[in-house]
Amino acid sequence: MIPHFFSAMKKTLYLSLLFILSINPGSRADEGMWLLSLIQSLNIDTMQAMGFSLNAEDIYSIHKSSMKDAIVIFGDGCTGEMISGDGLLITNHHCGFDIIQSHSTVENNYLEDGFWAMNRDEELPNPGLTVTFLKSMEDVTDAVLANVGEDLTEYQRSTVIEMASDSLVDLATGDSHLNAVVEPLFGGNSYYLFVYEVFQDVRLVGAPPSSIGKFGSDTDNWMWPRHTGDFSIFRVYCNPDGNPAEYHPDNVPLEPGHYLPVSTRGYQNGDFTMVLGYPGGTDRYMTSFEVRELLEITNPNRIKIRGLRQEILWEDMLADEKVYIQYADKYFSGSTNYYKYSIGQNEGLKRLDVYKKKKKEEELFTEWIKENENRQAKYGEALDLIRQSVEQRAPYESALQYTYECLFTSAEILNFAYEASILYISLQTETGNMELIDSLSAELKKTGNAFFKNYNVTTDMKVTPVMLALFYEDVPFEFHPDFFNTVRTKYRNDFGRFSEKMFKTSLFADPDKFAKFIEQPTASALENDLAFQAASSALELYSELYYTLLYYDIDYERGHRLYVEGTMEMNDNKVFYPDANFTIRMTYGTVHDYSPGDAIHYDYYTTLKGVMEKEDSSSLEFAVPDRLKELYNKEDYGGFGMNGTMPVCFITNNDITGGNSGSPVIDGNGNLIGLAFDGNWEAMSSDIIYEAELQRCICVDIRYVLFIIDKYAGASHLIDEMKLIQ
Repeated sequence: MIPHFFSAMKKTLYLSLLFILSINPGSRADEGMWLLSLIQSLNIDTMQAMGFSLNAEDIYSIHKSSMKDAIVIFGDGCTGEMISGDGLLITNHHCGFDIIQSHSTVENNYLEDGFWAMNRDEELPNPGLTVTFLKSMEDVTDAVLANVGEDLTEYQRSTVIEMASDSLVDLATGDSHLNAVVEPLFGGNSYYLFVYEVFQDVRLVGAPPSSIGKFGSDTDNWMWPRHTGDFSIFRVYCNPDGNPAEYHPDNVPLEPGHYLPVSTRGYQNGDFTMVLGYPGGTDRYMTSFEVRELLEITNPNRIKIRGLRQEILWEDMLADEKVYIQYADKYFSGSTNYYKYSIGQNEGLKRLDVYKKKKKEEELFTEWIKENENRQAKYGEALDLIRQSVEQRAPYESALQYTYECLFTSAEILNFAYEASILYISLQTETGNMELIDSLSAELKKTGNAFFKNYNVTTDMKVTPVMLALFYEDVPFEFHPDFFNTVRTKYRNDFGRFSEKMFKTSLFADPDKFAKFIEQPTASALENDLAFQAASSALELYSELYYTLLYYDIDYERGHRLYVEGTMEMNDNKVFYPDANFTIRMTYGTVHDYSPGDAIHYDYYTTLKGVMEKEDSSSLEFAVPDRLKELYNKEDYGGFGMNGTMPVCFITNNDITGGNSGSPVIDGNGNLIGLAFDGNWEAMSSDIIYEAELQRCICVDIRYVLFIIDKYAGASHLIDEMKLIQ
């Protein structure tokens, strides 16, 4: 599945450093993540020549209904699309996985059995889940940079830009319920204002069992051929006036400005395809220095840390159904997906010799600069600034990654204890604000309820000492958190003994102790809690490392911005597109087979026959439901099959990345033919460099989705809502 890094800011400060905006000067027609407002001037002629029968305003318009009104940010890291006039929304199964998991119990295991609401009263509310619609986008570069002079320091520059951006956001939203944000593009050389409308009442309508929605699981992840029915269905609700509202029984289904017709006509190799969605982040303008950092630090660290954790989690998950349900989302979405991605990315970077290619680009850039004194004066320091920053930040970058991965992501007890930090600050005040303390306690109680619902203390007791010991062994002493001194002096560096004591005594490992604390919270209770002590110490280290890295980022940001600007000037006859930054984009291409190696050829679609060929009843990854086998044996495809077969997945050469999960794959007539859900193993370096011959977008065929809804689940009432193009 396509990874995406966006989640709560408090957990992703480190990861945000990796999302660097860039461009690629060597654009092809099927390469690029294009801004919707520029389709008319940059793309539409080529698209129409390739088979697109509509016009640019059918995709993006602020004056009439257009496709952009059907495309949403689903949650905080995926894409979804509206498929009916009654608020029906479809996205990937792995995008809805945490929601499905949250409703699952041993008695009602929707992960294993699937879930289908047979009427709207059965649809399940999901507090905290949102969908976000784009209302408009606008180039505001001139306004943002109006007061940015060449004499400003980087800090002054960022302050001026932030003030200008805030003013534009205030002007765009006023007293309305709309949200807005100004986003940098092209390495901070241009800026766009995006205005959004966010809906908070989103209900689960349907999801296939994981044996369909995650068929192939980790083994098939990032692989083609693929046979995964990766979809789930939700409904967006609003108040009776049509405005966003929190869940309420009186809310009504949203009537979207546009919804996508659903085509059962299929496709042929070479047919036009378009993908609309919210790609999270690419680094197509990454330098060789950053590629080396990925190869030698970032990816190896992640592979090592997560590999150890996953072994422990998986063993416990297989041993207990309840633990499997509790840890399914943490394991699949939170850890193993990007673990495997990191392995594939490193292999791809080495196989395609991306480091060497980036060095060549830098050599050409340097030669171009030397041809002109003005260029030398303006851009001469760009690469040196990037190189120095990357080289000098290396030890801090590695230590920060270990702090995040080992001490917070992996050691759940520390991550939970950290949540009490703000409450602790309030409790420390002798004349504390009781109203504030009560409010913070109530919020922490909600956090605790959610935490303990998906927490197995025995599993965490196995993981935590392993992670602490790994940190101790791999991270230089100068970057050790202060609580390691306690482990060193009192427990003689025995992290097992320390962890045993911590779990035995901490209120963050025991729901009963936690409940008593919440009833009467005190600063001393937290000060004497080993988990809170360790979490506070780890947070202090994390903050120190993070702010140290900000110092190195000053030079990096300047160097990167100049490098992007210089490259655009050097290739002024090229058409540029901005790198992904989780703003809406359009990519276009074709359904396309490929040959990844000598004597290897992959067809452009798979069928249900392949599911049966992969079946392994002894494996959770390749189990096939009896009902699906029955339908296959009868060839009972409900009119959604093709010449006696049932298409399952297909591939295109659309340019996608993390965040595109759930994005609609649209044919030349504007109809939905599938959902994007993955990239392919041979092109795992695609976030950094586009490889036209290898890169493929893996999609679930909408006909397979309809077949599962209709024949497998018997939820034909959902299909009745859709506009089918037959």
